[in-house]
Amino acid sequence: MLKIIFWLLLLANAALFAMQKGYLGALYSDGREPARIGRQLQPDKIRMTAAENVTAPAAVASLASAALAPAPTAAELAPVACTEVGNFTAAEARRFSSQLAERVPAVKFVRRETQEVASHMVYLPSLGSKEAADAKADEVRRLGISDFFVIQDSSPLRYGISLGIFKTDEAAQKQVASLAKRGLSGAKVGTRSVSSSKVAFQLRDLGGDAKLAFDKIKLDFPAQEVRSCP
Repeated sequence: MLKIIFWLLLLANAALFAMQKGYLGALYSDGREPARIGRQLQPDKIRMTAAENVTAPAAVASLASAALAPAPTAAELAPVACTEVGNFTAAEARRFSSQLAERVPAVKFVRRETQEVASHMVYLPSLGSKEAADAKADEVRRLGISDFFVIQDSSPLRYGISLGIFKTDEAAQKQVASLAKRGLSGAKVGTRSVSSSKVAFQLRDLGGDAKLAFDKIKLDFPAQEVRSCP
């Protein structure tokens, strides 16, 4: 019995030695031999793609070129026939005109008074009498419109019909379109109230160095709108 155990241990040690030396490679593989790795990677089929390496630098270079593009020179700024800016308060208008006179003396400008609209009313014009206004009110009501009232003050709109008060002209115009879809035509938009007077400036033939100087002055008045003259 002891002889059998001795020979079994000897055979086991011999097999372990043979595996460690690779003598049994054809029968056993641990997944680490170089030949197997070479078959898996197939190095002859691997290629570097140049486009992948240059895409990011190319994009960065493009952005850098755009950022470094030169700003237009004074000679490239063609004069504009008439430019209007404002609505300024009286104090702002004095400060703005002072800067214009100091920094752009060659440019002539004209001041004009403007009115800032505070609200807008959608209405039907005066129908001439209370009876006619009441009859029109019944017609409006039958269209399913309930937010209105007959104007009865002493203004030119007396016996007209108010169809809503709105903060902006855009909102008022949308109301007119909505009423038309519901079958009520003839609605108009008018100024309901007006705020204090404001000042606008009109500048002629603004271009070149004068335009560059004007743009710098405008930075001190960021809330003021620049537009074409009406």
